[in-house]
Parts: sequence; C-alpha cells; structure tokens
Amino acid sequence: MSERRLTISARVDEAIRRHGEETYPHECCGALVGRGDAVTDIVALPNTTEEGPRRRFLVRPSDYRLAEQRATELGGELLGFYHSHPDHPARPSQYDLDHAWPTFAYVIVSVASGKSELMTVWFLKDDRSIFEEGSLHHGENSHSDSAQTVHG
Repeated sequence: MSERRLTISARVDEAIRRHGEETYPHECCGALVGRGDAVTDIVALPNTTEEGPRRRFLVRPSDYRLAEQRATELGGELLGFYHSHPDHPARPSQYDLDHAWPTFAYVIVSVASGKSELMTVWFLKDDRSIFEEGSLHHGENSHSDSAQTVHG
C-alpha cells in the first residue's frame, strides 16, 4: 500500500502552528477543510475537554456539525482534524487512537515551550488498530486559508 499524503499551503501550516502557540500550554484542536488530499482552510475549534486541556482535546458533536457546515460554506469538505501536543512529540497517543475515525487525516503539531516544532500527519488503518504516518506536503492554492474560530 502506498503512503497516504496530505497537502497544505504555507498559510494553513502557519495558521495551525499559530493556533498551537496561542493555546499553549493547552492543546488546540480544529478541523481540516479542503478537497481530495489538499487542505485549503482550517476551522479552529474550542477545546472543551473536562479531562484537562493540557493533555487532551475534545470535539463535541455540536462543534463537529459546525465544522461540517463551515466546510460546506467554504466550498470544501471535512478532511480531518488537527491538534497540538504541548511539550510532547508530534505522534498520536493511545487517547488519539481511541477517538479517531479511519476516514480522516490527523495533523499533530508539537509545541515546545510555546514554540511550534515538528508537524506530522497520521491516518488510522481501516481496522482501527494503529495509526500510519502519512506524508505532509506543502503546496499553494488560491483560497483564503485563514483560521476560522467556531463557537458552539
């Protein structure tokens, strides 16, 4: 099986990194919007976990619905989600595995001492057993690529 890939523009990369830095030392989370394997926009979502936002994030059903609605408004579809790992590697945790869906891409950015570092993309195997690291590419597109904040 060939490696799965995701393409993001420099502006999307910057918006995800900025969101992670702004929410540090807590995790940020948001939706990836685009078509095919190309992310054209993000929708920043509130981290509503009650388990402690420093090490967990939660996307409520209402936030998910708003992200889908915003994706439609932007002319795209929901491709996946992103989140940050404060002072932790950009690798999925067991918690991430337990809460993921096989159809989506998952971008993780490591934020160390408030500064974004490595950004990776992961795809859950169809049998939900493990994540497989994908290939994150940078490309350009004509969309606004600005982070949008969704409030539920």
